[in-house]
Amino acid sequence: MPAKDIYHDAVKQALIKDGWTITMDKIIHYQNIIKQILTEYQEISAQVPDDDVDEELMFDDERHQYLWFNIGWKQGKRVKGISVYIRIKNNKIYIEEDWTEEGIATELMRLGVPGSDIVLAFQPPEVRKYTEFATA
Repeated sequence: MPAKDIYHDAVKQALIKDGWTITMDKIIHYQNIIKQILTEYQEISAQVPDDDVDEELMFDDERHQYLWFNIGWKQGKRVKGISVYIRIKNNKIYIEEDWTEEGIATELMRLGVPGSDIVLAFQPPEVRKYTEFATA
């Protein structure tokens, strides 16, 4: 991500003063948190390497899609699986897949993301209302 130029904050404040609502700063912040968490998880997992299976990260900031997965061959069989799949939609973090022990939502909240901005999208919509997180 490119660094903010020297005019960023001044322009932002002028727009806010003029009645604009700035939303992209929140998205950029969430993108950075998601990438930080997934990178940390991948680095921890890489400490127990498997020569036949690769752990991969894919970050697409333009489309707000973030993926941690594994792919390879083990004993003549194809191995592939998603560990975590997250996307940002409507200014909220949608956790589509999460096979971590504690849960990515816990990490997001630890880093300051409010539960109202996290959707456990792997849960059916009718079940989400019983969680401490957003329904959509």
